[in-house]
Amino acid sequence: MVTRERLSIELSERTVVGRKVRSLRRTGVVPVHYYGQGIEPMTLQVEGATLRKIVAQAGANIPVAVSVEGTTESNICFIREVQRHPVTDTLLHVDFMRVDVTEKVTAEVPVVLVGEANAVRELGGVLIQPFQTLPVEALPLDMPETIEVDISSLNEFGDAVRMRDIAVQADITILRDEDDLLVTVQEPRIEEEPEIEEELLEGEEGVEGEEGAEGDGADAESNEG
Repeated sequence: MVTRERLSIELSERTVVGRKVRSLRRTGVVPVHYYGQGIEPMTLQVEGATLRKIVAQAGANIPVAVSVEGTTESNICFIREVQRHPVTDTLLHVDFMRVDVTEKVTAEVPVVLVGEANAVRELGGVLIQPFQTLPVEALPLDMPETIEVDISSLNEFGDAVRMRDIAVQADITILRDEDDLLVTVQEPRIEEEPEIEEELLEGEEGVEGEEGAEGDGADAESNEG
């Protein structure tokens, strides 16, 4: 089981619904939805600053102990939907989904690269990382915060780390094919210098030579006359 500090949040009852929640948000309070196994769906609310901190720390893969004001019981939840203002990025609404800690769930876990690739440092290669997150299946309290991918073995262009190279706990499953590419290093593209200017200069020299030759001929004819 993963050992870490448990995140927690207390939600309070909400009577304001519908379009009136705009006035609620103006006071710094954010509406939330609390639902899941073993509980009746509830429309609740919480202070915006507290919610922003939890959303930033938990993401979509770290469990949160959620309680409701006036009760002593808390339940393990995952954040499942986060709505933000398209311009200001302000939190508008958040869903907390209760889960059974004895049943496996699926969540997107961030990929973190560790180490240094010689093919990048010494050869100037370009690091390619197709996936920023990976779908992981695990018990809620065993869900990893991140999946670490060591790139120190990437010494030459074309070297790669694939799914089969990642070691995780026996009770954690990454839901991707073992041949899927996680990270590789490609040779940098070198753009050829344009030859237009050189060709143009060569062309101009030819024109000048021709003009000179024609001029000499005309002068000769004039002198003969």
